[in-house]
Amino acid sequence: MRNIMNGKYRFVRRFILSLSLLPVLVALPSCTLGPAPVPEPVSYDFGAMPVSSGPVKIRQSLLVQDVAAPNWMDSPAIFYRLAFRDAARPQAYSGSRWVMPPAILVTNRLRQKMAAASGGVVVPADGIRTSNVLRLEVEDFVQVFDAPGQSRAVVRLRASLLGNRALIAQRTFTIEQPSATPDAEGGVKALTAASEQAIDQIVDWTASQIKG
Repeated sequence: MRNIMNGKYRFVRRFILSLSLLPVLVALPSCTLGPAPVPEPVSYDFGAMPVSSGPVKIRQSLLVQDVAAPNWMDSPAIFYRLAFRDAARPQAYSGSRWVMPPAILVTNRLRQKMAAASGGVVVPADGIRTSNVLRLEVEDFVQVFDAPGQSRAVVRLRASLLGNRALIAQRTFTIEQPSATPDAEGGVKALTAASEQAIDQIVDWTASQIKG
């Protein structure tokens, strides 16, 4: 009789234990079969500003306005075009992006380099009037694929120098830089190098237009 009771007791214990494990066993398939977590996009910027030891080229202070860009560029997306298939349609990488819209990256770098080469840089928020105002517009900032494995960065900036409410000079700067690799990382490096070259040219051009 005692053996029978012990057997029943062990059976009840196993049954209760199996009931307690049932929710865990039911939940396991939903965990393993559910969607995989989406990885965070890789973010890029222009990196540290190159060390400059050049002489001061502009003796006067300069108001550098925020760089403007088309509405479709007003995002951190890294854009590319497939020139061999559909050059009129800009596309964006899904797993990579800039840390901020390219116009802001260009604005920050332009002010850094202009401050190093001038008597001082003023921004609109300062509320200070200056004799010279530099306005920049991004016309193109994209990685262009001429073939499936061949790409280049194209940076086109239009600079306008204003003084006493009149246009002093205006010029468009276009820089193309081959991409070392046909992907987002290669595009970022090429776009950064092209931007640095374009901004250096704009600094020199501005210095040549401002006298004194």
